[in-house]
Amino acid sequence: MTKPSLRPAPLRRQSDAPEPADPSVRGGLDWRAVFAFPNPVNEYAARITAGLVVVLAVATLLTGWGWGLAALAAGFWLRLLFGPRISPLALISVKVLAPRIGHVKLVAGPPKRFAQGLGAAMTSAAVVLFLIGYQPAAWVLLAVLIVAASLEAFVGFCLGCVIFGFLQRRGLIPADVCEACNNIALRRA
Repeated sequence: MTKPSLRPAPLRRQSDAPEPADPSVRGGLDWRAVFAFPNPVNEYAARITAGLVVVLAVATLLTGWGWGLAALAAGFWLRLLFGPRISPLALISVKVLAPRIGHVKLVAGPPKRFAQGLGAAMTSAAVVLFLIGYQPAAWVLLAVLIVAASLEAFVGFCLGCVIFGFLQRRGLIPADVCEACNNIALRRA
């Protein structure tokens, strides 16, 4: 009779583990879900978020506080990368204010995400300009952002969405990124 071994079984190296069928799932975490953006999007929630951006941007412009630029940039980056799940302004819009309105108008998500990307780029550039001593240029960028966000909030005209559509018609954004944007019948549905 052989004596049982008291040594523990060898640990499996990660390279020994079977690869998941979906390459975006690593270590049990679905990275696409982490960086997901809703599609479709409630236009009223997007407009309320834009209105809150206008309030914060105007307060930043009037006070001259650079931290306001950083807060705006962080908010845009959070909405761009994670949708409305983490951004404080988007959470207030989606969870508190939009439900009180009671209206829902669903629009395509990819153009809204593109608009968040433009906002992230503008506010990040404004932060850099502010930090390197070009405050007047930072305030000009902030004023342009206020105009664009005001158009979205108060008129329902999304400048980023229009630019997205233009780039998609020119073939710079593939048609499969937003089928509803590319197919007029889907937009009416």
